[in-house]
Amino acid sequence: MAVELTHKQAVNREKDIQDELERLKAKTDKTPEDHAAVTPLLVEFREVHAHRLDLEHDAALAEVRAAGGTPRVEKDADDTRGQAGDVDVVDKTRSGAPMLGGKYRNPWDLSEMRYGRGDGSEELRARAYDAIERMPYASDKVREASTRLIERDGDKSPMAQMVLATTSPEYGQAFTKVVRSRGQLAALTSAEQGSLSRAMSLTDTDGGFLVPFQLDPTVILTANGSFNQVRQIARVVTATGDVWHGISSAGVTGSWDGEAVEVSDDSPSLIQPSVPVHKGDVFVAQSFEVSADASSLAAEIARMIAFEKDRMESVAFVTGSGTGQPTGIITALTGGSSVVTRLGADGTFSAADVHNLDGTLPARWAANGSWLAHRRTYGTMRQFDSGGGSSLWGQLAEGRPSALLGRPDYVAEAMTPIPLSTGNTAGSLLGLLFGDFSNYVIADRVGTTLSYIPHLFGANGRPTGQSGWYAHFRVGADSVNDGAFRVLEI
Repeated sequence: MAVELTHKQAVNREKDIQDELERLKAKTDKTPEDHAAVTPLLVEFREVHAHRLDLEHDAALAEVRAAGGTPRVEKDADDTRGQAGDVDVVDKTRSGAPMLGGKYRNPWDLSEMRYGRGDGSEELRARAYDAIERMPYASDKVREASTRLIERDGDKSPMAQMVLATTSPEYGQAFTKVVRSRGQLAALTSAEQGSLSRAMSLTDTDGGFLVPFQLDPTVILTANGSFNQVRQIARVVTATGDVWHGISSAGVTGSWDGEAVEVSDDSPSLIQPSVPVHKGDVFVAQSFEVSADASSLAAEIARMIAFEKDRMESVAFVTGSGTGQPTGIITALTGGSSVVTRLGADGTFSAADVHNLDGTLPARWAANGSWLAHRRTYGTMRQFDSGGGSSLWGQLAEGRPSALLGRPDYVAEAMTPIPLSTGNTAGSLLGLLFGDFSNYVIADRVGTTLSYIPHLFGANGRPTGQSGWYAHFRVGADSVNDGAFRVLEI
């Protein structure tokens, strides 16, 4: 039987035999039939394994003969890892040490998948991990961020499907050609058109095609960091639909019960918060000259989209209305019980207000609490005591440390700055926030879609000699437990 197998079939059969032996080993109630099945499986494995080694030996010898005795050259880690007919592909690890292939010869070829048990999601994830290690145009940081996104997806497979559809060398080449050819698909090979069609099947009905995973703005921001500090401290989850659903509680209540007395009902009140995912739009205009001259236009467009997405979110995560955009943390808390009024006269701001805000947050949340304010608000607070010694950070001449009253402080330029005296009535300004930001959830839906607009027109309806790329992404945010925050009202 083994002599009839191709190399790919032999490799797959070895894996199937190993899986079956692992399954039998894990059984706690083995039957006589289970024990009897071990020896035939081992005999078959030895036969298939020997056949596979013969095929590899024959292929290696044929290659050496064809090269006239020239030693085989190792392929670079950025190569496309050979074609489907290769017997083995020499790869290099990040340390530079050579290794033979990966777990999968071609992780993007899903026709090789085995569906012997389960729904295939485990193999999809394994292939996605392999694809991340091989995807071109990606730094180590991008690979690490991509791996975290797959892990965050749990046992589900949508993220793995997106990775496999948009990280292949063919898809990267197709994306670059489409950008350089101003949206025309005629320049694509049949393999590139096929990879583009597979990725387009994962988009919404809005049209366009997916940006390669390694160039997706959400992946770039996860890898390289975001200047939006709310994103840095919030709880970030991955959404696969239009709404993210979670579980939250205001806390568990315990009790002291006597000996042999029925325990009281201390079960927490659980709620299921939902965070809707909204669409954000970015339009990148370019002249025909730029599109013809730029050597790295595809990557530049992705970076510009990522920068604008980050800027939009830095505002929305603070003051977003929640209607057609994320709900900002200040918007979520406005008018609720988490608002703490100033201690002094209307429109005044003092060190006592800061200490009072810190003291009003319950310890369970304060232990993981962070401060958030505009930079000018922190500057005002440093003027409370220019001599130092009585309150917050020390002397005015010193630089601002990264902790306020022992807790980290972060900046949000979208928040309203608080001066020493506003001259306004109470209730007009929410400018200083303290809380546990793991209770503010940002739901990212990875998968930015790009569409090409071939001509832009001026006010008189005539072409301007420009074209553009229209991108839209999906993200949502909201507080899932307002009790974990306190915001100062001046």
